[in-house]
Amino acid sequence: MDRRAFLISSFGSFAALLPSSGWALPPPIKPKARVIVIGGGMGGATVAKYLRLWGDAVAVTLVERNARYVSSIMSSLVLTGQRTIADLTFGYDTLRNRYGVEVIIDDVSEVDPTRVAVKLTSGKQLTADRIVMAPGIDFENIPGLDDTRMPHAWKAGVQTDLLAKQLGGMPENGVVLLTVPKMPYRCPPGPYERACLIADWIKTTKPRAKLILLDTNPDITVEKDIFTRAFSGPYAKVIEYRNDVEIISADAAQLTLSTNAGPVRGDVINVIPPHRAGALVAASGLIAGSERFVPVDVLSYSSKAAPNIHVIGDSCATTQPKAGHIANQEAKVCADALVRIFAGGQPDPSPVTNSACYSTISRTEATWLNAVFQFDAATRSMVAVPKSLAASQNWTAENFKDMAKWFAALMADTFS
Repeated sequence: MDRRAFLISSFGSFAALLPSSGWALPPPIKPKARVIVIGGGMGGATVAKYLRLWGDAVAVTLVERNARYVSSIMSSLVLTGQRTIADLTFGYDTLRNRYGVEVIIDDVSEVDPTRVAVKLTSGKQLTADRIVMAPGIDFENIPGLDDTRMPHAWKAGVQTDLLAKQLGGMPENGVVLLTVPKMPYRCPPGPYERACLIADWIKTTKPRAKLILLDTNPDITVEKDIFTRAFSGPYAKVIEYRNDVEIISADAAQLTLSTNAGPVRGDVINVIPPHRAGALVAASGLIAGSERFVPVDVLSYSSKAAPNIHVIGDSCATTQPKAGHIANQEAKVCADALVRIFAGGQPDPSPVTNSACYSTISRTEATWLNAVFQFDAATRSMVAVPKSLAASQNWTAENFKDMAKWFAALMADTFS
């Protein structure tokens, strides 16, 4: 399956279900079921939209703390000046006005899995038949880390602009430190492609500077051949790759990281800490012991600790990569399962998700990956279909153009 066919298969099958221009789906007057969605990112916005499309008698309330969503996908291009935060910002007016989703801009202070209830910071309380949680990621603590001096820029927005500003003010012979957290983390190729983008920018903007990539993992976690060739080829004099380097602590005043391999100093330090599920899901009792993410039943994404609570996107523990495209896909499986359940049925016993991923290897060239996942009854997990796995053999300008089309289609499917 080539990348264009995969792109069409990812979104084309849903296009026929979307209302035509000017058509609006009003909220149900007498809803048969109510769903509260917490979080308006790739997973939350998609599940809210498709619950309304597929379950016309389902009332949906989306609770999101921010009035607008900033996409982390493509955000590394902000660092090189090729995109702006405004280019990556999406609102909720279409969900509200076209699909009849009630959108509440507020923060959630408490989730009661037993009562299937939500308490908002404003004091308002909501109840429903089901709750879908899509809170994204939080970070594990690194002692001494100051994200104003050492921004992660892994949640796009203010942090992204801050890192871009720091790069622009770096000395001509400066050193950039970029860290790769232990797996699993959001967007597996992301830190490596960010390293390539910054290295390409360094070559023309600050040719005496360098980038040190500190990888917590034993080796490059994805697209190893591609990134190895990039690091040893066009960026051989710019990128220094070090694996098995664990960040122990940070000294923001001295711009130094303490690691298991000794201290490392940089002029610009981009620390991406280890990930864990959003704090709200842990506070709701959905994670036990040392687990970082929420165990779920992938037929419906219901929490194994609280079956009326569903968790999708980066906060849930599955065999699928943590990525915006997968969050969009998990949301559709969850929406379909809930509509079936509300109608007295059972979730689809054989759900399928698909994923496309592009990696920018330079400011004008990219690679791509394709994968399809299918439910495996023996392991009760999503397993990659072998024949679906495909990847580009090199980085090209054509792939870079296709990446822009893929991004536009993904965001339209989620927010339009």
